[in-house]
Amino acid sequence: MKKILLSALLATFILFASASGDNTGEAKNADANVATISLSGDVFDIHTGEPLTGVEVSIEGTDLKAYSDFDGHFTIENVKPGAYNLIASFISYKKSLVENYELAANKKLNIKLQAD
Repeated sequence: MKKILLSALLATFILFASASGDNTGEAKNADANVATISLSGDVFDIHTGEPLTGVEVSIEGTDLKAYSDFDGHFTIENVKPGAYNLIASFISYKKSLVENYELAANKKLNIKLQAD
């Protein structure tokens, strides 16, 4: 019952956040001549393998972030190619840090979170 209530609450939050405008955290004053790509992936519970809804996935040192959907999928748009530290955080789970993730086109990231 708690899991259903938490999922419903998170879904409502995600819907309001996405309805309030651009939540990709697009970098300000980005160089228009630099090609950007998307960072996408999925977030799962490390023990059950179930997708997690509402996980914040952010790129350290930037304002770029996204939240996972009902299937655990997330996409961060307008990211310059390169290596980044990524942080995944979610209520009742330990933060996950993915260090030096090399972003490339058509590459998908899977993140597994452990309950706190």
